[in-house]
Amino acid sequence: MLMREHIGRLKEYQVIGRHLPTDSNPTPKLYRMRIFAPNTVVAKSRYWYFLMKLKKVKKSNGEIVTLNQIHEKRPTTVKNFGVWIRYDSRSGTHNMYKEYREMSRTEAVDAMYQDMAARHRARFRSIHILRVVELEKTSDIKRPYITQLVKKDLKFPLPHRVPKKANNKVFAAHRPATFA
Repeated sequence: MLMREHIGRLKEYQVIGRHLPTDSNPTPKLYRMRIFAPNTVVAKSRYWYFLMKLKKVKKSNGEIVTLNQIHEKRPTTVKNFGVWIRYDSRSGTHNMYKEYREMSRTEAVDAMYQDMAARHRARFRSIHILRVVELEKTSDIKRPYITQLVKKDLKFPLPHRVPKKANNKVFAAHRPATFA
């Protein structure tokens, strides 16, 4: 079976790095992050940006041990995701929780960036993703716009349709009524 390549802009990377070994600390602690970025260069850059803020390790006195791309386990099933973010607006820094119904973690994060740009005019550089979690149980879903999509008897009405008739003619004398 031929799988379609992910068309989205972002990919998920696992970056593991550490401070360079010194005489006082020959085996420094490893720090692992899951970074959403369009390519490996941006992933490494974001890694050093966050590590400097969190652990005061700069790129000049640190090293990246491994960088792996993380692929979705089940890319063909629809899942619900919860995303915790922190972003800088024009007035201050805000924490936020949002939910998305997408096929993969990267698509959920991509949707989050689009949503934040549309609703809050927040840019990629001002959004920090704290956590992305797949919501397994329907009881974990908090937002009503996602809750309405997980009902068992979900139906989408199809108004504005032409009814099918058994003896349909090619030409009609008047336009069909499409409103039920």
